[in-house]
Amino acid sequence: MDKQIIQFPKDFIWGAATASYQIEGAWNEDEKGESIWDRFSHAPGNVQDGDTGDMACDHYHRWEDDLKMIKQLGLKAYRFSTAWPRVLPSGTGTVSEAGLDFYSKLVDGLLKLDIEPYITLYHWDLPQKLQDKGGWPARDIVDAFVEYADLVSRVLGDRVKNWITLNEPWVSAFVGYDYGAHAPGHKSRHEALAAAHHLLLAHGNAVPVIRRNSPGSNVGITLNLTPQVPASPSVADRTAANWVDGHINRWFLDPLVGRGYPQDMVNDYGDEMAFIQPGDLEVASVPVDFIGINYYHRSVVRSEKVSEEENTPRTVFSGDVTEMGWEVHPESLYKMLGRLYFDYDFPVIHITENGAAYVDEVSADGEVHDPKRVSYYARHLEQVHRAIEAGIPVKGYFAWSLMDNFEWAYGYSKRFGLVYVDYQSQQRIMKDSAKWYKTVIEKNGF
Repeated sequence: MDKQIIQFPKDFIWGAATASYQIEGAWNEDEKGESIWDRFSHAPGNVQDGDTGDMACDHYHRWEDDLKMIKQLGLKAYRFSTAWPRVLPSGTGTVSEAGLDFYSKLVDGLLKLDIEPYITLYHWDLPQKLQDKGGWPARDIVDAFVEYADLVSRVLGDRVKNWITLNEPWVSAFVGYDYGAHAPGHKSRHEALAAAHHLLLAHGNAVPVIRRNSPGSNVGITLNLTPQVPASPSVADRTAANWVDGHINRWFLDPLVGRGYPQDMVNDYGDEMAFIQPGDLEVASVPVDFIGINYYHRSVVRSEKVSEEENTPRTVFSGDVTEMGWEVHPESLYKMLGRLYFDYDFPVIHITENGAAYVDEVSADGEVHDPKRVSYYARHLEQVHRAIEAGIPVKGYFAWSLMDNFEWAYGYSKRFGLVYVDYQSQQRIMKDSAKWYKTVIEKNGF
């Protein structure tokens, strides 16, 4: 049987994504202030193998060569984040001209190569001096973020026309302030809920500022969204899956579209949530031009409240997992895209991250052969195309990641990149998946 040719719309945006702390290095150069990830990674026991982002991919010094690599890949767009402490070392007040100049040169370099920049303002590297004042759980952080967003959008807004306020606020709030696995490493449910609220409030206050400074631009927010599937039809499993969905997905989706926080979760958290002030939720629900979704896997949820017999699994776990232990399940991306459009009515959807970590090695021929990653991308892009065919307004796809980098608490042990990085020599090698993706972009399909 002939293989089906999948063709994407002519204006489809093909990109790849990175984050400042994961690639830049130069953690204390040119006036840059300390970030919570600098502090967290330097503390023993927080990151695998004691790794830090001190050098990472040394992108701060190698950006010109990296832009050539991006061009060689054929990308139409590049999503990257600005480091808050690189442009405002203390989080507010004194500006680092060197930091601003770095991002200004990066934007100019991209535009010169006809590559559209997509800037994420916050990808987790909060200035440590703001954390010392309370961080995201403290309401003052909202004004500080707006000052930062105002500065960057004033300087770059004449050239950058696509802005993402926050990347994965759920991770910032709950993994950072509740679970303690990310910076700043706290373990307080109340702090996490306050952080989540102030992240949404910061987003809502920043959107009109960005629009004022960058007329005609598109402004959105990126969420990590994970479909939650009950392991069986039992009431216990369905209840458990709905709770996790509320915790990870609805807690941010609902306020963004004006529904407020989901009442079932408010009741269950049992937190007084006195940090909410009148008018906050109206601010948080400012209309966005697009929603970004970071999708990697689904979760199969089993309740711990019933016996094995009552809770016999019916949902088949594929057994196909990435190096992160995450199930490869492309169909769940299709379902989540449908939910964003049909349940939440977002006008435009960008897949701002999608990718997989596998064990990559340089072969004797000097190449990096990663067939599992090629398969992962192909299967997920089939579902993206399926969603577009169903009338869902998916306009862009950003592979995660452009290159291997510092994978947060996993250090350098997990490789997500299209491009292999030798962290000792900083040599870059395009993997087979990069070459495949380049062909997909050239053909606008596969």
